[in-house]
Amino acid sequence: MTDTLQALAAHARDTFGDAIVGERIAHGELTLEVQRSSLLKVCKRLRDDNLLRFEQLMNVCGVDYLSYRAETPEGARPGPRFAAVYHLLSVSRNQRLRLRVALDDNLPMVDSLVDLWPAANWFEREAFDLFGIVFEGHPDLRRILTDYGFIGHPFRKDFPLTGHVEMRYDPAQRRVVYQPVSIEPRVLVPRVIREEGFGDRKP
Repeated sequence: MTDTLQALAAHARDTFGDAIVGERIAHGELTLEVQRSSLLKVCKRLRDDNLLRFEQLMNVCGVDYLSYRAETPEGARPGPRFAAVYHLLSVSRNQRLRLRVALDDNLPMVDSLVDLWPAANWFEREAFDLFGIVFEGHPDLRRILTDYGFIGHPFRKDFPLTGHVEMRYDPAQRRVVYQPVSIEPRVLVPRVIREEGFGDRKP
């Protein structure tokens, strides 16, 4: 397995050159770090090259590395906060491949792959909804899991657990309305219950 993955990594380096900025083999899978500007070109070649033939896009997801920045022994984790991750499958060659693209912290944006793999449509909408990643060229980039009036992106590490707004049914207006969150943060203090006269007992 490792020899096959190493051969695949070597072929990718030879084929894509500077478009591949890193690689890693772990848990029986190869991950290629791809430059954001080269993603479309790399994916088209991965799909169409007879020596690669990754016909299927299995998944697209976002990643927020915010908390990882403070967990390394050296301090801040190097590199951008956000990334888009793509899982590809070659049915004809029985191989899997993971691509990771680092994105800008302030406006995470990357090209859409809907034209290459139509299955990317709802995956990219989900990553947009939950992480705020913008997929440029997507034909219908709107929320898919949260409500249209939802504020923020709930899978970001800095998103508050209570959210920003809550909704309720207003009988006067006969519709659902949004309002600021009414949940007050609580500090739970453990309470110890003892029997009456517990400390006065004699041995």
